[in-house]
Amino acid sequence: MTLKQVLDQTRQIFITNKIEEASLESEILLRYTLDMDRAGLYSGLDREISDDEKDIFWNLVHRRVSGEPTAYITGHREFYGLDFYIDHRVLIPRPETELLVDKALELAQIRILTAVADIGTGCGAIAISLARQLPGLKIYASDVSADALEVARINCQKHGVVESVRLLHGDMLEPLPEPVDLIVANLPYVTGEEISRSALADFEPFIALDGGDDGLDKITRLCEQATDKLCQGGGMLLEIGLGQRRAAVGLINRHFPSAPVEVIPDLQGIERVICLCLTPN
Repeated sequence: MTLKQVLDQTRQIFITNKIEEASLESEILLRYTLDMDRAGLYSGLDREISDDEKDIFWNLVHRRVSGEPTAYITGHREFYGLDFYIDHRVLIPRPETELLVDKALELAQIRILTAVADIGTGCGAIAISLARQLPGLKIYASDVSADALEVARINCQKHGVVESVRLLHGDMLEPLPEPVDLIVANLPYVTGEEISRSALADFEPFIALDGGDDGLDKITRLCEQATDKLCQGGGMLLEIGLGQRRAAVGLINRHFPSAPVEVIPDLQGIERVICLCLTPN
């Protein structure tokens, strides 16, 4: 069986099982099995796959068809052009979360940022992406999960930002040693009902998904803590879920009544990021 035949067969299996991006997923799993880059794979499509390679590959395909995300199978996920180590201790970074990095970099062009906090850092994707884009910036990355911080530490070492990203274990803003200019947070915002209806918690850590009954429990607590953890003229960037705009903006207005609020849609038009900037006293 040639590599091309393997790809074609796997693509059809994934399509039948309603797995999105079937061609890409097939390619990623085959490249992972063969330890081969994309150019190497497509230049050798006529070669035969060995029996050992075939056994390994079809096991991976079975895991994917069973619902396990590819990022957990391969231990890799790309985010903001960087390759991150991923395992079941952390949430898999989503493409829409790159909006938080985009907006933070935009703010860095119009105001001086000396210290930033990434709250609920998980694998460290946001903090590390900012550290690579803004050398010299002091970044605090906190998480309530010590297991998640171990994964973030691996990624900090991998991307050479150990000196600029300080990992903090604790509940959201509580471990911050000082006020910061910007808080960036992709906190759990999935409702309990949504979790119960999906297979998310079968593979991803429940603690990284559960936002309570309305999905806003963690964002509420962050806003309550933020008053004393933001410098004068500081700001916050928060990721929210589908249909949460009105409730989230209302919550922020209660805690920061004079702060202008901007809501930014993702590429699918879903209102995804809330940006607020405090007015300097």
